[in-house]
Amino acid sequence: MDKAKTNNWALVLGGSKGLGLASAKKLARNGYHILVVHRDRSMDMKDIANDFKEISNTGVQFKSYNQDAIQKSNRDDLIQKIRDFIPDDHKIKVLVHSIAKGNLKPMYSSSDNELSNQDFQITINSMAISLYDWVQALIKASLFADDSRIIAFTSEGSSKAVSNYGAVAAAKAALEAISRSMAMEFAELGIKSNCIQAGVTDTESLRRIPGSEKLIRHAKLKNPSARLTTPEDVADVVYLLCTEEAKWINGTVIKVDGGESLS
Repeated sequence: MDKAKTNNWALVLGGSKGLGLASAKKLARNGYHILVVHRDRSMDMKDIANDFKEISNTGVQFKSYNQDAIQKSNRDDLIQKIRDFIPDDHKIKVLVHSIAKGNLKPMYSSSDNELSNQDFQITINSMAISLYDWVQALIKASLFADDSRIIAFTSEGSSKAVSNYGAVAAAKAALEAISRSMAMEFAELGIKSNCIQAGVTDTESLRRIPGSEKLIRHAKLKNPSARLTTPEDVADVVYLLCTEEAKWINGTVIKVDGGESLS
């Protein structure tokens, strides 16, 4: 893609760390202008600013918004800011959903720190329903390109039980269902919607899961290449799904795990 001529943008929700950041960098290196929505503390912004500078240094246009992407009022505000920022003849070609906001609590505990109904609601709304909210808002704002790609990150936990992962597992299962339905119902608009199921990846989100060290050791033993999946491995497939050659991939879950899930 010619960086000087493209009018295509990638919007990455949760693009300051992990899979979202790696995807933003990969897409920028391949000529996409980048919009990032993230929610971070001021004490973390120095390192994040360095990563964002790396994106800008690729020569594409770049804009970040440090705002909560979940609340409707914030989403409406962000949509208006994006409309005002990008040129009239530019469109969003790629939406990457990498929001990782959920509760990691046990369903049963001798203490009172157990998953509640509210924990489930917050997690599912943040990690699943927010994808639909954003897609619907971007459609209504006429911001999508004619041939656009929606990519969301799921995990093996959507179909397998992992301790303390119940709320996130429910959210990932819902995310996959929403993505499939969007693939069917928005096809007439030229939208393709897919999920990527990454292997165990050593990110900040993984480290929040109780017992993550055990998950990491087990994943290395299972993987034919005896290593974890990296954010860059996943970002490579994000880019592949954005190519012309991938335009007929729609409504599926693609494993990017090096064969970790084979056994």
